[in-house]
Amino acid sequence: MSRIDTDICVIGAGSGGLSVAAGAVQMGARVVLIEAGEMGGDCLNTGCVPSKALLHAGAAGMSWDEAHDHVRATIAAIAPHDSVERFEGLGVTVIKGFARFVGPREVAVAGRVVRARRIVIATGARPRVPDIPGLPDVPYLTNETIFDLPEKPDHLLVLGGGPIGMEMAQAHRRLGCEVTVIEPFTALGRDDPEAAALVLEALKAEGIRLIEGVDPVRVSTGAGGIEVVTGDGQSFTGSDLLVATGRQVTVDGLDLDKAGIEASASGVTVDAGLRTTNRRVYAIGDVAGGMQFTHVAGYQSGVIVRSMLFGLPAKAKTTHIPRVTYTTPELAQVGMTEADARAEHGDRVEVVRADFSGNDRALATRQTTGFLKVMVLKGRPIGATIIGPNAGEQIALWALALSSGLKMSAIAGMVVPYPTMSEISKRAAGAYFSPRLFDNPNVKRLVRAVQRFVP
Repeated sequence: MSRIDTDICVIGAGSGGLSVAAGAVQMGARVVLIEAGEMGGDCLNTGCVPSKALLHAGAAGMSWDEAHDHVRATIAAIAPHDSVERFEGLGVTVIKGFARFVGPREVAVAGRVVRARRIVIATGARPRVPDIPGLPDVPYLTNETIFDLPEKPDHLLVLGGGPIGMEMAQAHRRLGCEVTVIEPFTALGRDDPEAAALVLEALKAEGIRLIEGVDPVRVSTGAGGIEVVTGDGQSFTGSDLLVATGRQVTVDGLDLDKAGIEASASGVTVDAGLRTTNRRVYAIGDVAGGMQFTHVAGYQSGVIVRSMLFGLPAKAKTTHIPRVTYTTPELAQVGMTEADARAEHGDRVEVVRADFSGNDRALATRQTTGFLKVMVLKGRPIGATIIGPNAGEQIALWALALSSGLKMSAIAGMVVPYPTMSEISKRAAGAYFSPRLFDNPNVKRLVRAVQRFVP
């Protein structure tokens, strides 16, 4: 085997791996990037990009063929930014193939051995398929295959009521499919219950059938299509089945043990700086076992580049990481939910709220469903929940507040254009200060004194 010596070897060309490679090479490091599949990884090809394109197509009233043309066109428009050609143009050595460790700082791929000062594992995750009798014998779909369906499903069965399941349920319902979602626990169960309820009500109103609290115990095919039988004896039959029951990390075939790297079913073991049990090797993104979002992988890439290139201490945090479910209405969260905050801080937490029904822009555009809820501790926000129009865009302000340690006074003091949905954040900050100003007898006495003595 031929050998390549480099400063940094990145395994995986998804969002995290690409960010590391681009950042490191442009700052003078020698970089080798290894990818066995499509450049851009899950996010570009089978995740964030096609799902949001399909949601848009459904909302815009496109036909099935138009919707899938739109999905393919969107991927094609973004692909050059993630392409082999672009990264080779930056100076990265790109190798297509499956990588495996052959030593603490060596990786074998495509007949070559790459020896690196630092190695980054960014291999992502793949759909987790539950162990349900009969499922392996059924032509089920996952997020990796559903965007390639040649024909519109008559009736789509969805196993899993998390964000992916609910987004795909709404997109396909709007494209004219019958949709039934089966969730063993509570749909959108990680989110604020009041906010999640508004999403579920909206989806039910569109005709989506939601079955919660039942376990699928058997799957089979028959003359009527694909049948899912649940533990309480119910039976659901559809033309197609989407499995959206979570994701599992991709470490197969990496031979991590040969590099002294520990891992479990939940991911590669990392410390606060995202180093593995081999100090020369880092893991970022889904494979690191934490929050599985594209923007997390991008954030973590910046953390380890600081460490690898400059030798500076760097730790990854999670308290300021937002998440969004892109249904209509959108549901966004950053930091603690109300339940989390009250469980940890008890009565010391104040919860302030503003409803879209009191927002002039929302009234003008008839988008009044939803609210903003902010959890405040000692004058600083520690969490925010937004359910309503453009929630994913509006949560960015609160993500900044949490990451920068801003006080509620900073939010109250900002000036936003009128009329905009963003006024809801300023209104929530006002709700925090209103009782302190308007219901405070000391403030009223001070004002009266100033009026008497100040000319």
